[in-house]
Amino acid sequence: MRKGYFLTGDLGYEDSWGRFYYVDRKKDLIIKGGANIFPGEIDEVLFKHPAVLEASTIGIPDVFFGEEIVAFVTLKKSASEAELLAHCAKHLQAAKRPKRILIVPSLPKTASGKLLRRHLRTLYQEKYEK
Repeated sequence: MRKGYFLTGDLGYEDSWGRFYYVDRKKDLIIKGGANIFPGEIDEVLFKHPAVLEASTIGIPDVFFGEEIVAFVTLKKSASEAELLAHCAKHLQAAKRPKRILIVPSLPKTASGKLLRRHLRTLYQEKYEK
């Protein structure tokens, strides 16, 4: 609680009609080269590809940009990383495009089905950082 408000860490906005929209979680925000990037926006683009079943995007440390974008996907039918990157190139501006899209058998979740992004960061560090 701060100044009578319960702070959840959710990010959103209010439109001109007074409707509120949830955008993402503050702790999941990716800051690349000074730009704030919402992982959910990238996930939504990936969901539009017919081969993608699930998607989750994270920021990983980068010396030059501060953070770089990496997406994890599970597939319902065959697709390559290059095909998914090309799909993102059509629908996202250059700064929001993932550096890599990793195809995994499943995404880590809690017992209730909530995605565990922190586990994706650990997975990336253990398996893909060289």
